[in-house]
Amino acid sequence: MTDEIEGVDFALAAFREEGVWTVAELAHDVIEDVDRLSHALRRFPGDGGAVGLVAMDEDFFVIVRVAGSTTRVLLSDITAADEWELASSAVSFLGLPPPEDEDEQSPAGDLDLLGDLGMHAMDMGVLLDDVDLYPDEMLSDVARKLGFGELFDDAIGLTSA
Repeated sequence: MTDEIEGVDFALAAFREEGVWTVAELAHDVIEDVDRLSHALRRFPGDGGAVGLVAMDEDFFVIVRVAGSTTRVLLSDITAADEWELASSAVSFLGLPPPEDEDEQSPAGDLDLLGDLGMHAMDMGVLLDDVDLYPDEMLSDVARKLGFGELFDDAIGLTSA
């Protein structure tokens, strides 16, 4: 495919209807930037909107949550904006200045965007501070907390320990 974006580890949408989670793969051409990703997520049903989970190059992840007209974004590492269009669009969406060369890896955005689903800001902050975890492992932990860990792990080929 010519629309294939380099470095995508996975791009999934998760949504819950009547208490049951569904996980669907997202086409890579919709993850070029936050606006396209949020637009694609709006087509999914869901009691609390849809959650997009995108991991790039075993380096960082972006979570985008849409509910009605509201879009909330969390970028796991602001320094990724220097190299990746998706991360750069997340920083831009959040209204933040581009990272400086001396900036340290740190998350940007809404740490509590999944709080009402069971992953509160403090838990997210602790998870993001664990430098030994890869993005897929972090997002697997998020998925477990929200109640669709097995679906997530199956979708990305992670085996649960």
